[in-house]
Amino acid sequence: MIKFEHVSKTYPNGVKGLQDINLEIEDGEFVGIIGMSGAGKSTFIRTINRLNNITEGKLTVDGVEISNLKGKALRRFRRKIGMIFQSYNLVPRITVIRNVMSSLVPDMSLWRVILGLFSKDDKIRALKALDRVSMLDKAFVRTDQLSGGQQQRVSLARTLAQNPSVLLADEPVAALDPVTAHEVMDDFKRINDELGQTVLINIHHVDLALDYAKRIIGIRAGRVVYDGPVSGVTQEILDNIYSKNEAE
Repeated sequence: MIKFEHVSKTYPNGVKGLQDINLEIEDGEFVGIIGMSGAGKSTFIRTINRLNNITEGKLTVDGVEISNLKGKALRRFRRKIGMIFQSYNLVPRITVIRNVMSSLVPDMSLWRVILGLFSKDDKIRALKALDRVSMLDKAFVRTDQLSGGQQQRVSLARTLAQNPSVLLADEPVAALDPVTAHEVMDDFKRINDELGQTVLINIHHVDLALDYAKRIIGIRAGRVVYDGPVSGVTQEILDNIYSKNEAE
């Protein structure tokens, strides 16, 4: 479970990224986070794995207050939280399988990292992750030969290989065409359904959020202005989420 208790985030320049967030996300949920650009969606996502530190309140994941984590404890915690970005963050001139196996480096000994030695189990783990996103046939292709959608699937496979309990995705389909965006969202849904992994997606496309997520969190001016099932999202609620006026 992920639990926000009066969580706020104020940046050094005084901008309030989040304001008094109170909510719980149960294990296995598929949550779509929607709102205008600058509303605080990315800030919300990135507080969960401590890419952004909160400035007020309490944020716990599986009962652990993450603000207290430091050093090795923080690194171990982050291994349980997978993160997928819009920009893929892949190494273009190496093969797909080596990109996926790069997620295993933190668990390897220093000499294996230096020599680039991956075990048979590492390779099997990477191949299984690629199979999950229908990219097994591209395992030994150089990554820079793939389309944008294929690269995002490799990015997802790389995250799956580290066996996280939570998947965070920050605008994962923003750069993709509509058909490819649906294909990538299909992967997220299948992973959520089959593996039971918690999925939180910050997504610009409202239609995709409503098609794939089971729960919607609407953020405006750093505040949650809607939190509920997809079936409860009306045009009036969307108008409120995307209003240019600050939340009360």
